[in-house]
Amino acid sequence: MILSRRIRATETPPIPAARAWAARYDGRAGPALDLTQAVPGYPPPPELLARLAEASGSADSAGYGPIAGDMALREALATDVSAFYGAAIPPAAVAISAGCNLAFAMAMQVLAAEDDAVLLPTPWYFNHRMALTMQGVRAIPVPTRPEDGFVPDPEQIAALIAEHRPRAVVLVTPNNPTGAIYPAEVIHAVADLCRKAGCFLVLDETYRDFLPTDRVPPHNLLADPDWGDVLVHLYSFSKAYCVPGHRAGAIAAGPEVMAELEKAFDTFQICPPRPVQVALAWAIPALGAWRDGNRAMMAGRAAFFRDAVAQLPGWRLDAIGTYFAYLRVPEAAPDAMRTAEILAAEQGLMTLPGPFFGPGQDRHIRLAFANAGEAVLGQVPGRLAAFS
Repeated sequence: MILSRRIRATETPPIPAARAWAARYDGRAGPALDLTQAVPGYPPPPELLARLAEASGSADSAGYGPIAGDMALREALATDVSAFYGAAIPPAAVAISAGCNLAFAMAMQVLAAEDDAVLLPTPWYFNHRMALTMQGVRAIPVPTRPEDGFVPDPEQIAALIAEHRPRAVVLVTPNNPTGAIYPAEVIHAVADLCRKAGCFLVLDETYRDFLPTDRVPPHNLLADPDWGDVLVHLYSFSKAYCVPGHRAGAIAAGPEVMAELEKAFDTFQICPPRPVQVALAWAIPALGAWRDGNRAMMAGRAAFFRDAVAQLPGWRLDAIGTYFAYLRVPEAAPDAMRTAEILAAEQGLMTLPGPFFGPGQDRHIRLAFANAGEAVLGQVPGRLAAFS
């Protein structure tokens, strides 16, 4: 059989691969602990579930909708984004997608062609790399260091822009997999570099609802009247509203990019899922206090996890943020791939090894602590210590 060379060149999905190791686990250390995937460890509020159920049973939601999303949700999100960033974003600049992964893939269809280059800081979000590989776009690593908080260096990005002439630079902040929050001055410096080079900054802020309250707004790019000339902004409803299974994300872009994106919308999604759009249009203005409570809860889980893991001999917590902890494995341990396999198969602790997140990550594993309460997280140090 002759299959697509691009698909064959694309990495195997990491989460199923990591979970397969746990199939050998015999339960000796207690119940299996799955910290592989960034999913909210709590349900949506009953009011949101009720509206999802009502909309799912509605004949209106069973039909096609606008390819860029229902206007009620676009208006609600534009209002929310404008308030959050201190900007004035019109609904026409916002489109709804069937998840943020698809938003990224569709944006790349517009911004880059085969053999073009896109800069991705490492460790990178593996689905971003996979989407580029499927499209035949070259992912150029931008290495980051633990001693710099895994924040990319604009001077290094400038050199790579000059060398590779990329079509876009991608930043994810708060970051997946490290949880790092990029300083505003770094984001602005990279945007300036992109503007001068004639390429785009693709800024993925999937986790922006979990930023510390004293870090709002995280940047001022959207307050610039010409932001659409350089910025493509991505967002996800999955984490903030606990609806990852309903697949809802968003893109904000300038009119020229948005006009071309409509071709991708019509081809890849026809329209975003309808029922969740109805529910989210209500939820954005109605659930502000609930979202604030979740932000505080996640900060508490991060603090709990930091304190629990910091005392483990040999392990080093190199980064921790809104959803993730990025741990350096002990020097005497095998590489991260083998360490993650042993943890899953012998300790029932499922994590993702660093090599899934790009080159130079052989000594790190990622733990998605947000999907577990303190009762579960409290068991993690013992599993890690038993491995050591």
